This record gives sequence, structure tokens and C-alpha cells, in this order.
Amino acid sequence: MADGSSDDAFDADSAILTVLTDRSVIPEPYGHYRDIREHAPIHKAAIGKMWIVSSYDEARAVLRDPRCGNPTPEAFEKGRTGIDGSTRRPRPRESLSMLSLNPPGHTRIRSLVSRAFTPRRVEEMRPIVEEIADELLHALDGGGDLVSGLAHPLPANVISAMVGVPSDDREQLRPLIADLTVGIEPTASAEEIDMADAAGSEIRRYLVDLIAERRENPGDDLLSVLIHANEDGDRLTENEIIVNTLLIYAAGFETTTHLIGNMFRAFVANPEQLARVRADRSLIPGAVEEVLRYDPPVQIDGRFVHEDIEMGGQAVPAGDSIITLIGAVNRDPAHFEDPDMFDITRVDTQVLSFGSGIHFCLGSALARLEGQVVLGKLLERYENWEIVGEPTWRPRITLRGVERMDVRLS
Repeated sequence: MADGSSDDAFDADSAILTVLTDRSVIPEPYGHYRDIREHAPIHKAAIGKMWIVSSYDEARAVLRDPRCGNPTPEAFEKGRTGIDGSTRRPRPRESLSMLSLNPPGHTRIRSLVSRAFTPRRVEEMRPIVEEIADELLHALDGGGDLVSGLAHPLPANVISAMVGVPSDDREQLRPLIADLTVGIEPTASAEEIDMADAAGSEIRRYLVDLIAERRENPGDDLLSVLIHANEDGDRLTENEIIVNTLLIYAAGFETTTHLIGNMFRAFVANPEQLARVRADRSLIPGAVEEVLRYDPPVQIDGRFVHEDIEMGGQAVPAGDSIITLIGAVNRDPAHFEDPDMFDITRVDTQVLSFGSGIHFCLGSALARLEGQVVLGKLLERYENWEIVGEPTWRPRITLRGVERMDVRLS
């Protein structure tokens, strides 16, 4: 609708609940997103004090608006309402990472943590990413499950290498990292949140010992940087180091796993685009960017409204929440020409796949680097890419991607 309101003839609540909770929609949500965007680009949900945004301009404005942020620590401690109307488990404030904080606490921690994500440090990871990719692809030669053989272990091992986890310990952390990411889903069950909490506790115990070792023997790894980060005498506490390292694992692992899986699927479904990038490797960075637009690993982002705002001509009061449908806004025809077409030659796409504003993903450069390295290695090693059978999808919509995908590579 031109004024951003919902079309009364369209059951927006039902459509939104379906796309966010119906697992049968996960393999192909984009038609549902299109309907929601066309009929209810800005919608006040019937459940709770919640708005759903599916238009690019309004989503970008919300994500960048300083009046929109995260709930207060007190709200996390009380528990919040999930997208399905359920009450989410309370979280103690000491467990909150910078992703769950607002300024000035967020500003302080992000400033210190960002020391580990400078362009130089990220680029220094390239040979490590290449080495890990080569080892995994060598084992995958001929074919197999792309997820367990490449897309899953590569980012987990890259982050562990960046953190400073010894290579002998990385395999034991991988399943724990996978369990940890489940807790951020809006419809995660109590059992799944228990699993995520248990994984977080086990990784925390491991990190306590590793931090103690790095205090004695600092290196050029992320933990050493966080331990010694100093701004005008301000340092991170040990708990802040741990919870934000857990965030880096949770945010940087499954997102890149799904980026790799989505990239492979997109190119197999669009062989003319594969031929283009094979003929011109300078297109690799743009190709990864187009995957992030066309089929983003992160489908949902959200904000809590701290002060009254206006959104698309509608008044949104303080205390309400706004969910942005990233998978929908990245295909908004008002911003992207032929948005349902996978086109690796697009320029100036300005996707919202890593968020926007003060919570823009710190690890975006590393994720892009991993995607570019993997695409380059696949092009270098294999002429023929095939998907064998139907992929199995993870039952998740916030972090959306395949759980298993058998491929043939030759």
C-alpha cells in the first residue's frame, strides 16, 4: 500500500505467522514475503505490541534509528514475548553481549571488541581460510554432503582459529557452536533453549581456561586482543570477553554456513551466472554480495522502540517492537530491479543482510572473505557442480539454510 498500511482484505497476521512459524515454508519463503510486502509492508500485529516491516526504505530507517534499539536489561530479566505469543525465558544481564545492549554500554564494548576486526586483521585471515578450504575440499573431492563436508566445518574452524583455539580442540567445539545458535530463533522451544544454554556453559568453561592461558602467553589472536584491549584505561572484564566471544561464535558460524550453502544452490539453479563468474573471476566479490541479497542467511532482524517514532506515516509508540523481514526487504522492487532474478553483475546493492546502524555486523568482512575464498576454490577445482536429490532444510527461519545437501563435484 502506498501509505505503508495493511490491506484490510489481506490477512496479514495469518500470512506473517505462517512465514515465521510454518516449517513447510522454509525452503521457499519468498512468495510469501512478496505477498506480505505488497499488501502489508508495515503491519501492526495482533499479537503483542509488535510491528512487521517488509519494505526496504522503512526497514533501513528503523535499523538505523537511534530511538530503536534493544530492550533494556530489565526487560531481558523479566522475559519477553516471542513472535508466536509465547514468553521467552528470562536472561540475566550478565549474560548479555553487546548485541543485546544499547548505548552507552554497547558503544563501549563494541569499541573495544572492534580492535579484533580491523580490515588488516580480517585480511590476515585469508591464508588460514584458504588452507582450511583446501583441506575440506580435498576430502570432499567427487562429492558428498556439502554442509557437513565444507559449509559447516569451515566457518567454525575459521572462528576458532581467529579466537586462538588450538587446532586439536576445534572439532570438540563444532557441535557445541551449532547448538549455541538455536537459542536466537523466535520460536525456539524450551528444550532447544536448554540445549543452547548447555552448549554455552560448556564453551564458557573452555574459554575460562583459554583466557587464563592467553593472559600468561598472549598471541596475535582474538582472545589476546580482547584481553589487552584498552581505551583510556578501560578494559573488558573477563565476563564481557566470554559473552562477546560466544556472540562471535553464534553470529559468525551458522550465517557463513548458510551463505556457502545458499551460494552453491543459487549457482546450480542459475548456470548462466556460474558461467559468467567462471569466465571472469573479478566478479567473485559481487557474486557473494548478490547471494547475500538474493538468499540471505539471516532472514529476520528486530528493534525495540525506546521513544515514539513515525514509520510510514503511522505512529509507533515507545515500548513496541519492530521486526524487519530481511528476506523480503532485500527483494523490494522499489529498491532492486528484477529483485527475484539472481544477477551477479548488480552494482550498489546496499543489502541489509548484515543489518544497519550501530548494530551492523562486526564480522561482515570476515563472512564476505570466507564466501569469496570458497567460491574461488570451487571454481578452481571443479567444472561440474550438481545437487543430488532434495536438500534437507534446518527447521529455522531467523538463520535459514540447508542442513544436508548432497552434491557431485567433478
